[in-house]
Amino acid sequence: METPVRSRALATEAVHAGRDDLAALGLHAPPIDLSTTYPSYDSRAEAARIDAFAETGAEPSLDGPPIYGRLGNPTVARFETALARLEGTESAVAFASGMAALSAVLLARASIGLRHVVAVRPLYGCSDHLLTAGLLGSEVTWTDPAGIADALRPDTGLVMVESPANPTLAEVDLRAVAHACGSVPLLADNTFATPVLQRPVEHGARLVLHSATKYLGGHGDVMAGVVACDEELAGVLRRIRFATGGVLHPLAGYLLLRGLSTLPVRVRAASATAADLAARLAADPRVTRVHYPSIGGAMVAFEVAGDPHEVIAAVRLITPAVSLGSVDTLIQHPASISHRIVEEGDRKNAGVSDKLLRMSVGLEDAEDLWADLDNALGGNAARGAGNCATSHSAPAPAMTH
Repeated sequence: METPVRSRALATEAVHAGRDDLAALGLHAPPIDLSTTYPSYDSRAEAARIDAFAETGAEPSLDGPPIYGRLGNPTVARFETALARLEGTESAVAFASGMAALSAVLLARASIGLRHVVAVRPLYGCSDHLLTAGLLGSEVTWTDPAGIADALRPDTGLVMVESPANPTLAEVDLRAVAHACGSVPLLADNTFATPVLQRPVEHGARLVLHSATKYLGGHGDVMAGVVACDEELAGVLRRIRFATGGVLHPLAGYLLLRGLSTLPVRVRAASATAADLAARLAADPRVTRVHYPSIGGAMVAFEVAGDPHEVIAAVRLITPAVSLGSVDTLIQHPASISHRIVEEGDRKNAGVSDKLLRMSVGLEDAEDLWADLDNALGGNAARGAGNCATSHSAPAPAMTH
C-alpha cells in the first residue's frame, strides 16, 4: 500500500510548486521559453490537439509541443500551476494584466448569454468602470452583501466581490456571499489578501482573481493578471485568451514564478509593519480614521484631518505612486487616481472619501516609515486636535495560513 503524500505547507508550496520536475530535467532554476512557435512533424496529431483545444480549452502542451505562443507557453504554465496550488484550485489561467483577466471572465459568461453581473462596492476603480460602462456588453447591479440574493436574475452570470476591498479595505463574509449566490459563480478579487491570508475557494468562491502585478510579482517590475478556478472554467478562459490575444509574456511568467517563492515571507513581514503603522496612525490626532482589515495584510488606508495632497507631496522615503504590493512602500490618493474613473457619488457612497489615502506597506524598517509619515503629516493639522475613530482596531496580521 502506498504511503499517502502529506499535504505541504503554503511556504513549501510557494517555493516548489511549478518546479517539481526541474531536478529530473537537470535544472535548478526554471527555464524561460521565449518561443512563439514550435515545430511539429506530425500535422495530424497537431490538428487533433487544436480540435481538442477548440472544444474544451485543454492545454495543447499536455501531450505534445505547445504549437503556438497564443495557445500556451511552458514558462507561463509553470506559474499557472504554482498559483493554482497556492489558491487550492484545479487550474489557473494567466493574462497580460488584471483587467485582461477580468475581461476574459466577463466575455466567458456573456458567451453563454449570461451578461448580468451582481457586484459589491468598493472594487478597484477600473473594475468598477468596466462593469458600470458596459464596455463588454455586460449589465451590472450594484448591491450590498445582504442584497445579493434578491439581485440575482435568470441571466446573471457572475457575482463579484473584492475582500479586502480596494481602497477602503472593507471585508465581506465570503462564505455568506457564496451561499447567497446559489448556482451563480462567485468571483472574489483576492489581490490584497493573497493566498497567504485567505483562499476564497475554501469559502465557496468559484473564481479567484489577482492583479498579479501586485503581491504575486512583488517587485514592481511585471504586469499580469490571473484567474484561479476549476478546469471547466479554465478551459473557457484559455479559449477567450487565445481569441482575444491577452496572453502573458514568458518573461513575465518567469518573474511571477520567482515572486511566488518569496510571497509568504514578503506578505507576513510587510503585514507586521502595516499593523504597527496602522496602530500608530489610529492614535494620531492628525488622522481621523484608519481602515485596516481583520485578517491583517500589508495595506493600510487612512483619512487625514488636513489636506491629503500635502501628505502626498511631503513623503520622501515612501513613494507617491499608483499600484501596490511591491517591496517598497507606496502611497496614493484614490479619489484622484485609482478611483478617479468612478462617478463621484458612487465613489463616496462606497466609502472612498476625498480625505482617504491608501498605503501599500513594503519591507522597509517600521521606524523609518513612521518617521517619513510623521513628517508628511506634520503640516496637516495641529497635534492634539482630537481623537481619531478607527473602522477596525489594528490587530497583528495573521501569520499563518
